[in-house]
Amino acid sequence: MDRLRRGRLMSLARHGALLGTLLLPAAATAQQQDEPAVFSEVIDVRVVNVEVVVTDRDGNRVHGLTAADFELLVDGEPMPISYFTEVAEGFAQGAATGAVAGVPDLNPYAPVGTNFLIFIDDFFSIERDRNRVLDSLEEDLRELGPVDRVAAVAFDGDSLEMLTAWTNDPSVMEQALDRARRRTAYGLQRLSELRMSEANRESQAIFEAVADQAFAPDLREAAELQQIAAEAQQGETGNDVAMRAQTLAEEDAAALKDLLGTSLSSQELRYAQRLEDQLELSVLAAMATMRSLANQPGRKVMLLLAGGWPRSAALFTVAGKGDTSSFAASADGALMSEDELYGPLVSAANLIGYALYPVDLPGLSASFSGDAALGFGPSAQPDAGPGALEREDMLHSTLDLLADSTGGVSMINADRDQALSAAVEDTRSYYWIGFEPRRREDEAFHDIKVRLAGRPDLRVRTREGYVDMSRDREVSMTVDAAMRFGIPPDARPLEVRFSDPVRAGRRRMSMAVEVVIPLDHVELMPVAGGWRNELEVRVTAMDLDGNRSEMSRERILIAGPAKPRPGQVFYYETDLVFRRRDHTWVIAVHDPLTGTVLTSRGEVGRVGKEVP
Repeated sequence: MDRLRRGRLMSLARHGALLGTLLLPAAATAQQQDEPAVFSEVIDVRVVNVEVVVTDRDGNRVHGLTAADFELLVDGEPMPISYFTEVAEGFAQGAATGAVAGVPDLNPYAPVGTNFLIFIDDFFSIERDRNRVLDSLEEDLRELGPVDRVAAVAFDGDSLEMLTAWTNDPSVMEQALDRARRRTAYGLQRLSELRMSEANRESQAIFEAVADQAFAPDLREAAELQQIAAEAQQGETGNDVAMRAQTLAEEDAAALKDLLGTSLSSQELRYAQRLEDQLELSVLAAMATMRSLANQPGRKVMLLLAGGWPRSAALFTVAGKGDTSSFAASADGALMSEDELYGPLVSAANLIGYALYPVDLPGLSASFSGDAALGFGPSAQPDAGPGALEREDMLHSTLDLLADSTGGVSMINADRDQALSAAVEDTRSYYWIGFEPRRREDEAFHDIKVRLAGRPDLRVRTREGYVDMSRDREVSMTVDAAMRFGIPPDARPLEVRFSDPVRAGRRRMSMAVEVVIPLDHVELMPVAGGWRNELEVRVTAMDLDGNRSEMSRERILIAGPAKPRPGQVFYYETDLVFRRRDHTWVIAVHDPLTGTVLTSRGEVGRVGKEVP
């Protein structure tokens, strides 16, 4: 992708008359080195909000504590408290100490609202289970306070749908839940995939039993190892790998497992990797939802209606095979650990300020007897087959992990029927603490501990910490989420125009691109007698087969002699080269001074016609 060809300021006036001064890009290295130091480092101060629930030994809420009673530690070091207030039964108690961004300025005894974001997992849920919980949510809408807000988003494994933005209108909430009930749920497909995996495993066991009687076990095992190695290894011929597998099989069959990095059979590994990809996609969708709805001031809660997210794809796959298989699968090197899979969701929630309240949509059991092709009626019974209880425990432990790590509460089994009312009750009384850590953007986890000095009789519940995520990674995640799930309705606007394509060599096409950057949404600072900022433009594309281009990044200098007038825009122009296929593209503009990301997404085809 080429560098910026030219940049210019214009007004959003109807006829596009030139009102600003022609601006040139800062493409030369020497020119960039001469830029004022204000652009060499941007100090990012972000508030980390910690909602602290204090209870006595009987579980009763404790009121009347002051900031002096609390000790806040980050990575074991004392951290000054920038903001403190107590919220009791939905009302601020006394005047808040300090003022920080992201926390409303609360007057004494003013009502304090909570923002409830409902994330509906249609990808793993069964319609019957999902709608049962949605029905109970609708019944519990009356429990919301007058200043509470609700937003609802659904994910089907392919795209996110905003059912309602933030609202406190009961009729709007009811309409959103009604739309959610009418959506297709894909949990039966996930259940069918599990059933097929189990059936294949049983068939393999029968085959092995017959083969043990017909052939010498050592020859059969050697042949199986050859097959596994040939399937699992990439970059070598099947014969080469099979020869190495034969040698390893003769010496030590366990060594082959080390070579392949997995304790699973080839069939089990295929299922586990597919499940892992599905879980990772769902986690990314939940993260994208939180990030796009993070600007609402006040306390934020996500009711995560999960259709069945196991803590480990490997353990879920081998459930019921026995302790030996489970022990080996728990350390499987070919699959993600629970920290790798769910850690990004926990980190995003803690950094943004969301407490996760996961809801167990399946209820009593995650597996049901019956034919998935025929569906499940009201009389479906829990499956008591091998591994059913183990899998159910894995689903529940995921919900506990997400809740415990973010200061929320998991709603398991019968608790799913009171999910909203229980969350409302749990968020009515707490202590609100805010602090402003110096951002290092080191991608490291920072542990948060809240202690009550001299009060061993009291218990504290809060989020466990946060990851100091770099702005670079945050922008990359925003671009990736836009590519996967589309642009959120409340995203900052960014207009992009494509020219008709021209041939650019064998199987390639080139198009001129014009990106219209509204200066009302970025910050220019007075520097060296002018106004300037250096923005970053990122571009990526994906074809219909899911092949992604490497994300390009380019810094562009916007500079002028005067502060931009309202409505002025900056035009960024470049040329993009694609293979002559249909593509989905995402273009993002990042303002490092404010952290604002302007994003646009669309489609281009071979004829160059953009599809909105």
